[in-house]
Formats: sequence, C-alpha cells, structure tokens
Amino acid sequence: MSTTASSGREAAGPPVDRLTRFAMAIGRLIPDAMTTSIAMVLLVGGAAMALGNTIGVVGEAYYKGLWMLLPFTMQMTLILVLSSTLGAAPVFKRVIARLAQVPRNDFTFFALSVGVTAALSYLYWGLGLALGPLVAIYFARAAERRNVSLDFPFFLATTMAATSVWQFGLSASAPLLMNTPGHFLEKTTGLMPLKTTIWAPASLLFVGAFLVAIVIAARFLRPTRPQPISAFPDANHLAEPIAVSGAEPVVPVVLPEPPSERLERNPIPTLLLAATLVGWLYYHFAVKQLGLDLNSLNTCLLLTTLLVHRNVKDFTRALQAAIVSCWPIVVMYHLYAGVAGLIQFTTVGEQFAAGFAAVSTRYTFPFLTALASTVVALFVPSSGGQWAIQGFVTASAADAVGVTVQRGLLALSVGDQMGNLVTPFWAAIGAGMARIDFRRFIGYSMVFAAIWFVLGVAAFTFLPA
Repeated sequence: MSTTASSGREAAGPPVDRLTRFAMAIGRLIPDAMTTSIAMVLLVGGAAMALGNTIGVVGEAYYKGLWMLLPFTMQMTLILVLSSTLGAAPVFKRVIARLAQVPRNDFTFFALSVGVTAALSYLYWGLGLALGPLVAIYFARAAERRNVSLDFPFFLATTMAATSVWQFGLSASAPLLMNTPGHFLEKTTGLMPLKTTIWAPASLLFVGAFLVAIVIAARFLRPTRPQPISAFPDANHLAEPIAVSGAEPVVPVVLPEPPSERLERNPIPTLLLAATLVGWLYYHFAVKQLGLDLNSLNTCLLLTTLLVHRNVKDFTRALQAAIVSCWPIVVMYHLYAGVAGLIQFTTVGEQFAAGFAAVSTRYTFPFLTALASTVVALFVPSSGGQWAIQGFVTASAADAVGVTVQRGLLALSVGDQMGNLVTPFWAAIGAGMARIDFRRFIGYSMVFAAIWFVLGVAAFTFLPA
C-alpha cells in the first residue's frame, strides 16, 4: 500500500506532470486526419495559385494525384490487417509469457523486453504495435512476482520506444515502396535497392545504437518509487490465464457437422494455398532474383498467418476481427495522395525544393529534412502518407544539395518517428491495448524521442548511407 501511494506521488511530481500537460495540449491542438488533409489541400492549393498556377492546373494536379496511390493503399491495408490477424494467434502470447520468465533483475527485464519488441517491430511493424504492449504487461507482471521493482508506465514507454526500429525494418513503408516497380517516383529516382536504404551501414548502426541507448537510459532514468503493474488492474488482468469455471458444464446437443464446415476446419486447403505461396516466393527470389518489396512482404505475411491459424475457419474468424483496424487508411491515403499531386504536378514542389536546397548543405540537409518531417508527422500520422506528400520535394532537394535521395529518405524516417513518439496518436493506440491512460506514460516518451532524433540525425549526416 505504501509503495503504491508513494509512487502515485512520484508520478504526479512536477517533471512528469509538465510533460503530460504538454502532450495533452498537443492532443487538443491537433485535428483529426481528414480535417488536416482538407486544410493541407487548401494551403497547398492556395500556394500553387499564388505561384502562378491557374485554377485549372491546380484542379488537374489534385485529381491526378488523388488516385495515384491505389495499389499502395491496398498494400498498406493488407499490412495492417494481416499483421493484426497474425498477432491474434494464441501462440504469440504463450511465447511472450515464457520469455518473461527469463530475466532475473531490472536490467535484464529492460534489455530483453526491448530486444523482443524491437525484433517483432523489425520483422513487421504491425507485430510490434499489436504485441509490444503485451510484452510490457507480461514482463512487468513477471518482474513483480520476482520482487523486481519496475514502474509499469515507464516500462511500457520503454518497450513502445523500441518499436521505433520498424522505420528501418523489413516493413518500412517508404523504402519498400521505393523498391517496388511502378512506384509514383520511379521516373525521378528509379528503384532503390534495400541495401541502399534500410540495410545501409548507417541504418544498421543507428538501429543498434538506439536500442543500446534506450536500455541504458531506462536503467538510469527509471522512477525511484515505482508503480507495479498490480496498481493498474485492467492491464494486469490481460496477463491472467483464462479462468475455468467450476460450474457443471452444460452438454450441448451435438449435431452432425456439415461437409462444408468440416472442410473449413481441415488444414489441407490452407496447406495447399501455403504451398502455392511458397512457390511464388521461390519464383520471385530464386528464379527472378528480385528483392524484398511490398508485394513479396505481404506474401510472406499471408503465408505465415495461414500457417499460424492452420485452417480456413480460424483464419477468417481472426481476419473478420482485424479488418476493423484498417479503416483509417482506406480513404486517408487517397486524400494524402491528392496533396502529393498538388506538390508534384504544380510548381509548388519545385519551388519548395529550391528554397529548401538554398538553405541546406550536405551536412545540414539530414537535420533540416528530419525537422521538417517531424512537423508533418504531427499532422499526418502515417509514414506512407507522409512520404507520398514529401517524397518529391525530398528527392528534388537532395539532388540539388548533392546528396543521395536515400539519405533524404532515411532522414525523413527519423523525423517521421519523432512525430510518432511525441504525439498522442500512436501512444493512445498502445495505451488502449495495454488498458492504461496514455497520459500516464507519454511524458517518458519525450526522452526516448530526443535520443532517437539526435542519434538519427548524427547517423545520416556522418555515416555512409
């Protein structure tokens, strides 16, 4: 009781309280994504006409851009839906619960939870988003049972910070898009092999340095009077095993299962489809010797999801529950694409890129790009949507400054995640999954956001990329 009370006073202390008020103020100022996209249309469209573009040219540019991301929108929808479907499989919860029994002290709890969450996020950003809060919950519960002092809000903020590495992982939206034939900037930049973006030396070194840095920061910055997970009953309940009722079970009347339902529960159809997908992947990677792109990534995800759920019945049940998570991007990406059309198909993009290049050097370009993308990320909580809006300007400015477009893309990714860490949008999603008010931990995220930004700008300014 005394621990909870004192830790409650600690959580309400001035430093955390100021950060919380700051985050709440940002949340009150930022409108929803659709309202923001409309404001951006008016702003960019007005700027285009002010620069001499006729209203006809502006209208044509908007409509030309509005539907230019149709394939990309469906690709991103599949990423979100399939990752949620995969994360719903019970096998993941069992694995996380077992891993939570490994650590023996606070440092190893931080290190292993960060490592597990980062690995999930690097493999697939949706897995990190769906399973990262569960990692924090299961590990925090195991720590309390071992009498290891961990503050649950701070621990949750640490594990959620580790999801940031998805920006340079196997599901990074912009790098995969730029390596997909037919992308909207192919005539300007061509295809970008992943070895020049997410697998560039600067990217790999940055990811490693960031993970080490947040573990060290967590070790020294953790609250001295922690609130354990038991102080948050709703979150703690998520780690409870499924209760078994002691009442006498009611024996239902068993009717003969029709052939169609038996077929749905049979693993053979799923295995046949999985074998077909394996064949496609072999043809893509081994025969055609192509690299990882959005289509091959979604194929890998679909294959894994089918194998985890084992039959059509379980797969479709999980899919129906996951489909509701894709609503934000079904329409929003097209509204972002309309803004991108205004930038790309009027003189706005050229003028903005020229002005950006005029104040940039090869050493200041990564910092200014990351800073600009942080501002955009406050209003566009979507990496794919942000690249659609800023991609043309970033590519043009990079060429004018004399650096590679890849360096601009990677710096933009730093700023994009900076925006994700300091705004309530993604924090609220993780908080909802963890059954905790995001205001309890978002203040801590500011520390990890600063670490991310400083290391990222340094990496993509001085390291080979």
